Amino acid sequence: MFDQVRSRLGLEAETQSPPSVGLFVDGPNVLREEFDVDLDELRAVAQDLGRVGVIRLYLDEHATPGLIQAAEARGFEVIVTSGDVDVKLAVDATALGSAGTIDRLAIVSRDTDFKPVLEHAGTTGIETIAIAPGSYGRSDALRNAADKAVTIEE
Repeated sequence: MFDQVRSRLGLEAETQSPPSVGLFVDGPNVLREEFDVDLDELRAVAQDLGRVGVIRLYLDEHATPGLIQAAEARGFEVIVTSGDVDVKLAVDATALGSAGTIDRLAIVSRDTDFKPVLEHAGTTGIETIAIAPGSYGRSDALRNAADKAVTIEE
C-alpha cells in the first residue's frame, strides 16, 4: 500500500540493497594443482552472491610472494599465518558473522573442519554457502551444513 502512495506522488519505491557477502578461502586446501582454481572465478562467485563486504584468502607461511601479490591484485585481503590456517579462518568467520556485518557467509574449502562455522552462522540467521573446488574436492558434510552449495567445475 505504501508503494502505491509513493507511486502516486511520483516517488520511486525504495530498493533493498543486495546482501553483504563474506567470502573466506582456505588457500592450502583449495589452491592446489589438481583443482586449478582461479582467484578471479572465486571473486566472480562472491559477486554473484551479493555485495562483497569481505573477501579473504588464508595462507600458511609457505605461500609464495607471487601468490600473495596475485591475490591482493584481485582484491583479496590475504591473511598469512604461521599456525593452523583452519583455526584462524574459523575464528575470523565466526567473529565476523557474530558481529552482524554480513548477511551471507561463503567458505571455499573441502575441509569438514568448517562445518561448525557454517552451523553456527546458520543459527544466527546468516545464509551459508559451501563452495567446493570441484566435484572431486567436495565435502558432503560442508554441503549438507550449508544453506547452498556451489561446485566450481574446471
